[in-house]
Amino acid sequence: MNQTRVLLLFAWLFVAAMLWMNWNRETATPPATVAQDAGSSVPQAPAAGAVPDPSAVSAAVPDAPATARQESSAAAPVVLENARMRVSLAGDGGAVVGAELLDYAQTTEEGSPPVRLLDDATQRLFVAQVGLVSGAGVAPTHESAFRAEGPVRQVDGGAEASFVWEAPEGGLRVRRIWRLEPDSYVVGVRDEIANTGTSPWSGSVYRQLLRVPPVVASSAFAFNNPENFAFAGAAWYSAEDKYEKRKFDDYEDGPLDKTVAGGWIAMVQHHFLAAWVPDSADAALFQLGRVGSAPSYLIREVGPVLQVAPGATATSQARLWVGPKIQAELAALAPGLDRAVDYSSYSLLALLADGMFKVLAWLHALTGNWGWAIVLLVVLIKLALFKLSETQYKSFARMRRLQPKMEALKDRYGEDKQKYQMAVMELYKKEKVNPAAGCLPILVQMPVFLVLYWVLSESVELRHAVWIPGWIDNLTARDPFFILPVLNAGVMWATQKLSPMAADPIQRKMMMAMPLVFGVMFAFFPAGLVLYWVTNGLLGLLQQWWLLKRHGEQPAKIIKKS
Repeated sequence: MNQTRVLLLFAWLFVAAMLWMNWNRETATPPATVAQDAGSSVPQAPAAGAVPDPSAVSAAVPDAPATARQESSAAAPVVLENARMRVSLAGDGGAVVGAELLDYAQTTEEGSPPVRLLDDATQRLFVAQVGLVSGAGVAPTHESAFRAEGPVRQVDGGAEASFVWEAPEGGLRVRRIWRLEPDSYVVGVRDEIANTGTSPWSGSVYRQLLRVPPVVASSAFAFNNPENFAFAGAAWYSAEDKYEKRKFDDYEDGPLDKTVAGGWIAMVQHHFLAAWVPDSADAALFQLGRVGSAPSYLIREVGPVLQVAPGATATSQARLWVGPKIQAELAALAPGLDRAVDYSSYSLLALLADGMFKVLAWLHALTGNWGWAIVLLVVLIKLALFKLSETQYKSFARMRRLQPKMEALKDRYGEDKQKYQMAVMELYKKEKVNPAAGCLPILVQMPVFLVLYWVLSESVELRHAVWIPGWIDNLTARDPFFILPVLNAGVMWATQKLSPMAADPIQRKMMMAMPLVFGVMFAFFPAGLVLYWVTNGLLGLLQQWWLLKRHGEQPAKIIKKS
């Protein structure tokens, strides 16, 4: 296999991989609506600590309409704020209806507003709700009207607000405390359930995330917007089955109704997520559902049954992460939560991507710049593959020496391709040249290239990262001046000049077009990815030139001979 075929093979694999990712992006197939009867009767609750019956929960929890700024609460939102984000609680205390991430602007433009991850507006609906469900008595759902218990309290750089609900006929009192932790994306919630009646009360606390699918900005070239390929949907974790997920348009595959101990639930999108992490390690019920004709999608966690005797109290609490996919902080919050940084559905590629990000993060710690970290990453990869590349370039050098003889064979056998191929193989055997030796290093780079694409696309740490101010102000966007794609085309052209050319004129023309094809293709890719490829190409060109001097004739001598 000569260099032409190797490059053509690489191009085919590359385009096939990109098309495969494009094919797997989200479709807009509207699933059927799941109807729920909010007024259905609820059977007797199970014993304390048991997991509630799924059908009883679905019947008791009211439909949450996918409408803008629900009018169930007349009270104004309650705002909690720390150094990292601003959170809006529903005035009735049943939900987080807004979250602005103060460290993350929506665009790179000056004065761009912060990312608003949670929102109760119709087109961007994404809220986190809390309520109680009881099989034997009254319980406040996420739509019940709590009243604010005093003003917001500032606590050690964080903020706290509490709400109270009491049963109209008496007998049950619930105090809910929301706490935004200092310098964090974590919102804690604690429900204190007091039985003020004369009969035992039993029920469960549920927490759910409800949203419409995120709107992805349209792009003339799909690869220009990595959000086209990023996973968007529900995710959950259990100690037994680890990280699992379901895209929005796969909700129609059936209910979840899974019993999990010590897990978490989340709604995941490109770069950001919201996740409920129960503090209790007791078994809980995980559910998926759809609401309305739009529709809206939910994932729910229902805690174990609490039995509260007359005059007694019970407490249930959880933490809500609302923010970016910062891997170190997610891993510290809950086991497996960092897997929400969804590099790939294939565990091996996800493992490679995770390892590559850790190396990149280490290099970033040394340089303070993600662009230079990418350059150093290429250097490390080149050093690791040096011996393999040396074999490749030695093969190229021997192939160049054989170029005049191959041209002579082409002239001798003319259009008889079978005899020509047999003569070429005999020549390879005689000269001890393996034409396939140049293929392996290029094929090894294919998964590295794809893994880096996912790392650059998924890692929020690289979002809007600057390499050279005034030029590359965002490594995850395309080069605004197309300098890197043009430079890449020049490097490919120079590399061709040092590589053995095909005897077939059609293959030669295809080779001549490759720099232009890749230059146009890379013009729409993230600048960080093109930076990787340009650096890789430059180092490869230097290595090839040096090894050709050691193991092959100078290009000028070969040209004179031919």
